[in-house]
Amino acid sequence: MSGIPEEKALKCVICKNGETEPGTTSILLERDKTTLVIKNVPAEVCQNCGEGYVDEDTTERLLQMAEEATKLGVQVDIRQYIAA
Repeated sequence: MSGIPEEKALKCVICKNGETEPGTTSILLERDKTTLVIKNVPAEVCQNCGEGYVDEDTTERLLQMAEEATKLGVQVDIRQYIAA
């Protein structure tokens, strides 16, 4: 066993039945007239319903990406997640 602590699975708050496991999800963000879809976002994903939960650092990066797209006047865009 490595020195990295194992994260415990979370109980899904949406379906109330599944537990999460590491994976990826797609996120839809809308701000003003901008719609942004970000694919392959690292998340804890419910094994039962597929709901994705992202951590604080990832959320911050997603919001930065949305802010940049809005400032550029993007109306609709689909992007791959790239950590900062």
